[in-house]
Order: sequence, then structure tokens, then C-alpha cells
Amino acid sequence: MKPLNVLIISLLCAAIALVAPVSAAPADLTVVSSSLDPMVLMKGDTGTLTVVIQNNGAEPVAIRNARLYGSGVVPLSDPYPSVGELGAGNSKTFTFTVRADGGEGTFYPQFVLDFRDAGSLRYPVPVQVEDTPLSASVIEKPDAFSASRTADITVRVGNPRPNAASGVQVIPQGSDFTVTPTGGFIGALAPDASGTVTFNLTPTAETDVTFQVVWRNGINTHTADLVLPVAFGEDKKQADPVITNVEVTPIAGGYRIVGDVMNAGLESARSVLVTPGSPATPIDPFRVYVVGTLDPDDISSFEVTFTTDGTVEEIPVVVEYRDADGNRYTSTRMVGLGNTAAAPLDEQREDGGFPVVGFIVVVLVALGIAGAVYYSWKRT
Repeated sequence: MKPLNVLIISLLCAAIALVAPVSAAPADLTVVSSSLDPMVLMKGDTGTLTVVIQNNGAEPVAIRNARLYGSGVVPLSDPYPSVGELGAGNSKTFTFTVRADGGEGTFYPQFVLDFRDAGSLRYPVPVQVEDTPLSASVIEKPDAFSASRTADITVRVGNPRPNAASGVQVIPQGSDFTVTPTGGFIGALAPDASGTVTFNLTPTAETDVTFQVVWRNGINTHTADLVLPVAFGEDKKQADPVITNVEVTPIAGGYRIVGDVMNAGLESARSVLVTPGSPATPIDPFRVYVVGTLDPDDISSFEVTFTTDGTVEEIPVVVEYRDADGNRYTSTRMVGLGNTAAAPLDEQREDGGFPVVGFIVVVLVALGIAGAVYYSWKRT
């Protein structure tokens, strides 16, 4: 064989030896996992899509670029323009920022790897989009609201979504009321889980209170509103003082009313006072009768004294009391004077001091005692 031919054959063998083992077949490269954060998007949400590939062959694989494309869920980040070689048994992770621009459902954006020599790998990545929000409901409130009366409102927030919600909080919004706390924090809610928060609400007028539920789906903030109408009415549980067993008797220059006051409500009546109302004029000794606190089903006697002009046939007996928040309430019962008449004024104290008749009696008794003493002294 000619030396030239031997040289050419040797060069060809060397070239084949250098080129052949450069890369394994593209079939040895596979997608081993994909994930989305958050796991389920809502319409308009932004998330992070992660794809992991692995070289299962015995030789490295040369990759030119990696990209993601699709509709409904679209990539916001740039492709990987130059990837390089992936060694045998090694893996590589690609991350893309995506946005849910379509409706609800499952979308399949395409993950594409282009190989340096020839061919490509295409893998549809499933992405779920569901627009179900968190739910909120009022599970505890009074039967009716009253102006300036504090009521406990308990709001429950549930998560009907297939993935967890984080940073859940409830914020009351509106006017004509005060509330504590000004916001309630629940935190993370797993799928099908719920949490509650209680507010102390004090309305000053009839209004609507909006409880805004705020939460995050991944890095995306969402809200849902729960509206609670606040209408004033009679609270079925509030204290209810009732006056019974009333007796009216005349006294010098006026009248005396005695009776019982009972709390027929389900809450305590505090700082209870009983007094005669206009047109009666309270007089001593019982212008006002202080009862104090009446718990539910408690009863207490009372006594008030007053005077009126001769034309009055009935007067109001007023019960004043307060609730646990210090709000003032009154209840009234009309009491007829009947045919009773006040005792004559000449039996009353002339100047608000000692009665005239009583003074005369005392003087006569004193004179009698003095006479007896004098008579006894004379005999001795």
C-alpha cells in the first residue's frame, strides 16, 4: 500500500474516533418532573413553572436552547438561548415565569429542547387554572342591632380551592360604626380548611359593614367581600325590667308607690334606678330608689314618693338601667292614682322641718311629765 493511502486512512480513523463519542442519542434525554408555584392559578395570576430534565444515557448530550410557548398560559420570561452539554446521568432544571391569560381549565404549554446536532424534545406541561375564590360567612351575630350597643360578629372563611391559600385576613370596611380589632389574621388555609375571626362591632347608625377577605395565591393577591346589613331592632336577649305588685298610698302632701321590679330579659340590667316621672314631682324620702344590678330573673322591691296637682289621675314610673357597655335605657309603666287623695298639707311640716301636730303632742307630754314631777315633789 502506498504511503499516501496509509496516511489518508489513518487521518479518517482519527477523525471518526474524535467525532463519534461526542454525544449520546437525544432519546436518552427525558423530562423527569414539572411543577407550578402556586399549584393552581387563577385568571390573571403569575406563577413559576419548573421543568427538570435528565440524561439517562452513557454519553453527554449537547443542547442548543430551551424555550416554552403556548396559549391560555403564556411565558413571560425569555428562553434559554444557550444551554450546552448535559453529562451522562446528570439533570438540569429550567424555570419559566408564566401568566394565566385564558379562562378556566387545564392548559398544556410546550416545553421545547433543541439539540445542537439535530432534532428536538417537546413536552406538554399541564397547568391548571381555576377561578374559585375563598368563601366567607357570618356564623354569629345578634338578632338585632342597637345604636351604640356593642355586638359580637364572628366571620368564618373557608378554602374551597384545590390548593392552599396564604396570608388570609379579614378587614371590616364601611362607615357609621367602630370595630375592634380593625382586622383579623387567619394565616394559611389548606384545601377544604376554614378559620374564624371575631369582631366587636358598635354601630352608630343603620349601615352596611363589608368584611373584605384578603389572601394570596402564590405571589398574587385576591379579595372577596361579605356584606352584613346592620338594621336596628329589638334585641331578644337584652334586659327587660318589669314593674309588678304596685300599691299607691297617700302621705302628707303627696303619694307613696311601693312595688317590685323584675328583670324578665336574658341579660343583666345594671345601675337600675326607679323614679316617678312627670307630671309627678319627686319628694323626700324616696325621690329616687336605687336598685343596683338585676340579673336575669332577679326581683327587687322599690319605693318612691312624689306629689302632684289635684287633676292628675296617673303618673309614669320610670326604670332607668344600663347594659354592659354603659348604654342607657329606660322603661315606663303608667300607675293610676285611683280615688286616693294626698293627706292635708297642715299635717305636713310647716317649713320642711318638724310637723306642727307632732310638736304639740311633744309639748303636752312634756308638760304632763313636769306636772307629775312637781306634784310628787310637793307631797314630799
